[in-house]
This record gives sequence, C-alpha cells and structure tokens, in this order.
Amino acid sequence: MSRPAVDRERLDLAGTRDFGTPGAGARRRERLTAYARDVLADVWRAATPPEGVALAVVGGIARGDSGPLSDFDVVLLHDERGSSDLDGLADRIWYPLWDKGIRLDHSMRTPTDCRAVATADLNAAVGLLDVQHVAGDALLVAQVRQGIAHDWRSNARKRLPELVASLRDRHIRHGDLTHELEPQLKEAAGGLRDMTVLRALAATWLADRPHGAVDVAYDRLLDVRDALHVVTGRWRDKLSRQDQDAVAALLGEPDADALLTSVVQSGRTISHALQDTLRRAGQSQRARTLRAGPRRPLLRPLGHGLYLHDGEVVLGRRDITRRGPLTLLRAAGAAARREMPLGPTTLANLTDPVPALPTPWPEEIRDVFVDLLASGEGLRAVWETLDLAGVIGSWLPEWAPVRSRPQRSPVHRHTVDRHLIETVVAAAGLRDRVQRPDLLLIAALLHDIGKIAGVHDHAAEGAPVAGNVARRMGFAEADVETITLLVREHLTVVDLATRRDPDDPATVAALLRAVDERPDLLELLVALTEADAVAAGPKAWTSWRAELVHRLAQHGRAALEGRWHRPPEEVELLRDDIRARVMSGAPYLALVPTASGATIEIADRDRPGLFAECAALLVSFGMTVRSARIRTSDGIAHNTWRVEAPYADLPEVADLERRLREGVPHLARGTRIGAPIGSAPSRATLVPGASDDALVIEVRATDRPGLLGDLGQTFAADGFAIRSAHVATYAGQSLDTFYLTREGVTPPDVARIIAALIDACDGGSLVSG
Repeated sequence: MSRPAVDRERLDLAGTRDFGTPGAGARRRERLTAYARDVLADVWRAATPPEGVALAVVGGIARGDSGPLSDFDVVLLHDERGSSDLDGLADRIWYPLWDKGIRLDHSMRTPTDCRAVATADLNAAVGLLDVQHVAGDALLVAQVRQGIAHDWRSNARKRLPELVASLRDRHIRHGDLTHELEPQLKEAAGGLRDMTVLRALAATWLADRPHGAVDVAYDRLLDVRDALHVVTGRWRDKLSRQDQDAVAALLGEPDADALLTSVVQSGRTISHALQDTLRRAGQSQRARTLRAGPRRPLLRPLGHGLYLHDGEVVLGRRDITRRGPLTLLRAAGAAARREMPLGPTTLANLTDPVPALPTPWPEEIRDVFVDLLASGEGLRAVWETLDLAGVIGSWLPEWAPVRSRPQRSPVHRHTVDRHLIETVVAAAGLRDRVQRPDLLLIAALLHDIGKIAGVHDHAAEGAPVAGNVARRMGFAEADVETITLLVREHLTVVDLATRRDPDDPATVAALLRAVDERPDLLELLVALTEADAVAAGPKAWTSWRAELVHRLAQHGRAALEGRWHRPPEEVELLRDDIRARVMSGAPYLALVPTASGATIEIADRDRPGLFAECAALLVSFGMTVRSARIRTSDGIAHNTWRVEAPYADLPEVADLERRLREGVPHLARGTRIGAPIGSAPSRATLVPGASDDALVIEVRATDRPGLLGDLGQTFAADGFAIRSAHVATYAGQSLDTFYLTREGVTPPDVARIIAALIDACDGGSLVSG
C-alpha cells in the first residue's frame, strides 16, 4: 500500500542532505511549518468561510517546530453568535486534510469554550498558550490567546501543583529519557513535552526559563525526531533499537551509542532546567503569598559563609568574594548532605569561570571532595548540577568519555556516569565495613571509568586511568596502587562467587591472590562488589548472588586468619532416617523457602542421569535453577538446589516426591526444536586451574526449557559425575559452570565432552513424546 502523497511531499521537503549540518534543523522546521500553514490556508480559501470565524493552530505548527510527519493541531474558532453552517464549514476543512493523509487533531470552539476547556483540562491549557492565527478573523484568535494567558497567570497558584502532579504521572508512564535504551522522545522525562511545560511555566510570570544550553538540547531532540520520521517514513516518537543505526547515520553520528549519548545529554539538560524553573516558580509564589511588606531574607547559617535560604544552599552576600574550588566543594557538600539544591546565583558565582585545581590536589581539597562523595542520597542531584555546570569535566577530564554513555546490558538500568554515582551512593552506606572509606568511595567513583567505545575489558582498561586520577588527586602511591587494584578486580568477587564453586579451595585461593592476601583489600573489594551490584539494579544483586558473594568472602576471611577448611561432605551429615528411607528405595525431598525462591534438598540412590532427572523435575514445576550442589557417598546422592519461582508458586514437597517416584517425563528422543534464530553460538570451555580435584567446564548457550537436563544427560552418557553446578541466566543467555569428576580423564576425553555439550546446546530442547 503506497503512502499518502502529502507524506511523501513533506518527507521530500524535509530532505536528507542537510541533517547534521549546524542550523539546518531550524531551517528545515521553518520550511515544514510554512508548508503546513500554506496547506491550511489553501483549504481555508477553498472552504469559502463566512465572517466571524477563524482557523488557528496549536502544537508544533504554532511553535514553529513541526516535524516531517507531525500532526496538524487545528482549532476552528467562531464568535459567540455562531453560524448556521459551522458543521458544513468544518467538513469542508477537515476532509480535504484527511484526503491528503494528514494526521489531524481538530476542534471547533468559541473563545468562551476555549477558556472553559483550558480551565478544566491542564493539557489543553498548556497547548492553547501557543495558539496562533492562520486565516480568518484574527481578532478572534487574539481574544483566545489573551484570555488563556490571563487565566493562566491568574490561576498560577492552583495550576502549579496540578502541573507538578501531571509531570510526575506522565514521567511514570513514559519513563526517563536519560535511562531508556529505547527512549520516548516526546513524553518521557527530559523529552520534547517537558520543553513545552517549561515555556508554560515562564508564561505564569512566576519565573523565567533558562536559555542557551536548554535551547540547544531541545533542537537536538527535534533533529532526532525529524530523522526518525524520515528514516521510518512514519510518525513516531519512540527511538526503537532497530531504527537507531539509521537515525545515527542520517545525523552523522558514528554509531547508535553516540546517538543515544547525545539524546541522554539533551534530556538531562531539559530535565534540570525544568526542575530549576519549577523551584523558582514555587519560591516566587510563596513570596507573593507571604509578603506583607518589605522582608529580609531568612538565612540559616551553615558555616564557611554558606546559608540555607528558601530550600537552597546559598553563599552570603558578604562572602561572595570567597570564590575557589574549596568554597564550591563546601557548598556542594552542604547541599548534598541536606538533599537541597545549590542556589542558581551561588552556582553561577562559583563556577563562572570554573575554578582551576592544582596538581596534585591539596589535601584540604581532596578531603572535602571525599566528604561530598560520602554525602549519600543527595549526591545525585548535586553532582548532576556540577556536571551540567562544567565542573566535573574540568576537574576530571576522564569523565567526558563515559558521560551519558548508554549500557546495553540486561542488568544495568543507568548510563555509565549515572551508574558510577549510584555506586558511590551505595558505597557510602558501607563505609563502616572498611578501614579506608575514602579509598572505597574513590574506587566506586572510578570503577567503570574504562567503559568507553572500543574497549573489551573495561576493568583492565580503567585501572591505570583510575590510578592516574588518584595520583592527580594527591593520594599517596600506596593508596594509588590500592585504588588501581580495586578497579582492576572489581568484577572478580562476583565472578568467582557465581561462576565457580565458592567452597572449592582453588576458588578461595584465587580470591586471595586478587587482593594480595591482604584483609583490608578483601573488605574493600567485597564492599565495592556489593555497591556496584546494588547500583546496577535488582537483576544484578539478587538474594542468591548476595548469599554467594558473602559466603565466598567469609571463606576468604577465614583463610587469611588460617582457620578455613573445606566444608565437610554434606552426605555424611544425613540423618539415619533419611539414609534408611533412601536405601529402602524412596527418595527424600525437603523444601525451605527463601527470599527469592527456595532451597530444595533431594537425596536418592546414586545413578547415572540423576542430575538430569532432578533438573527436569524442577523445570517441570516452573522453577529456575540458580545453583546445584551434589554430594555422593556410599551409593547415596544428596543434591542441594537453589531455585527461583518467577512464574508460579512453590510446589508442595509431596508433589515433587510423587513426580520423582513416578519418573519425570523427560524429553523424548528424536524431535528437536532448534535454538532461536540469531542467537549467539554456544560455547563450552575448560577452565584450567579452577579446582585441584575437579574438571571445571563453563557452558554458554541460549537458554531454553530443558537445557540443564540435557547437559546433565550429556555428562552422564560420557561417564562424568557432577560434583556441583553454578547456573546463571540473563537476557536469555545461560552461563553454567560444572565441577566434574571421573577417573582417568585424558585430553581426548575433554575434547569429546566439550563437543558433545555444544551439540546438546545447539540441538535445542527435546520435545515430550
């Protein structure tokens, strides 16, 4: 089906050659707006309108920022006396526009109707503030514009809380432009709609809006929206992943990540401007309400010439000459600790220009900077203010490559720079666990500083960068080495805990090597691991992960104190009644609920394929296996499974036992379902040195029901016994680590089992017969 002719005409008018050229976006939108007005004027003339009516526009056409495929927001105005042929006139206007394929948002009202609608509907009021004349009786449009503006200013006291509530609801529905990998360019927080609200706030006369950077940011989002219309040939405001490469290419960006970075930076600028203007408007409104005559400002002293005034941290008038990095950091710290903003005038006075820092930083400057990092929840907003003011980039040039950089990871919810600040906030709550909280906070701030374009191992890349920053901050060389180590090893603890057996001596030894066998470094690294995971999001710090990390850390502490020994085999602790039950031919099952699922114990006669049977049993009840621990002695297998139940309630033990006794309907041989198209290739690799008494194999594959059971069957068929299994699944990809035992394993045996595992993964799941 061909698109309407007007769509092609507007797309051709938008052009493609000038995208990415400075100033071209404004000229393009001028052409599109003029075209829209010409189309409406032509339709108006052809409709032969009577006296006392007018055609007006709101939205993008009224503001002059209409996109290639934006709606036409049109209002047919008529005077209070009405007209006998208004419906016919409307039909003669609307239908030709529809016939051209134009998306139309239309209404027919009197000036009184407009004011009544604006009074009742906040969104309508904001839209009508921009109303512009196109054709017909210009006085009618002027009457509407003046009446709406008068009502808006007169009712500002009532409308401001409504506006704040409306913003909150919209942002909850559409997300935040600075967090989403597929951002909603118009309705999300920091999006195009927020700029319209910013203009509406200025129209209350309670506060002017910022200019300069926020206008540049708005133009950037408009350019991205225009490019999205052109490359898709459709009206869209959501920047989907499948469109990002094409939009980036049209705008002259090197890749989709660079495009998203610019979108995030623009959204941050608009969001900050909106929140600042809302605060100014609220202060102005309170001043008008409380003022009964000349009043001196109420200033609460905070020390160092700083005061708390009307919910902001400000610099006293007599202290305005106290400029410099120390005063700026003290002001930022005072604001962050009280979760208050820095006063805009104070910020401007302290950052115009940004004060330079000597190299290395003086101890007093470094101490106050660390105090700022330790301020807790209030750090987020204050750091954002400093960053947008250019302070962070000036003092930490290494920050620029990670600023607003997206993370295409299923566990991360923030851009790289925001994640770093979230990690600092989380680390501030763990300071009492370590001897050097200052080093923990600096490592938290810099641990992902290596996540830049083209880097494969960001920890290895970021470690020397973090060391150079710490050295420039004036830390002693021993402290620089500690920070460097923490950044280099910040993934080690969680990797060892979740991908290795935390009870294996080789795993504990690997942890101690990572921290140079120093107890203080162990505590720092464990605290950084927890802060990093908590900041990433709930997918990164589950109760299962937390338990494994703390368990491995406890083993490490004990080993450093010379009192750690490998836990005894659990089967030796089996009660006599359980042993007797199993020997009589009946399996034993126990289920203990946990915060995220359950721990399930299964004891049964040892036999080939028991692991696969148990895995299939748990999957058949809708559970996700996170780890498995297998103990075998005297012909009895005692397996401990840690599971989650994301889609169903936990089963009854009796149901589990009955199905295990009856035989789990495993997957029939023969028919197989292939792995999903486009999935990553499966890999199985030997991990040398991971254990002194077991063969350790890692398997990466696209996750599917029955995969763990198929892997278990593969091991059983080749005569391998599974000592323990550590299972993780994220974004449809599984990473499973198996500790295996078998007598007389040779290199050809290892090659054969690895090939068999890859075949088991790539063959797909077996279908029940």
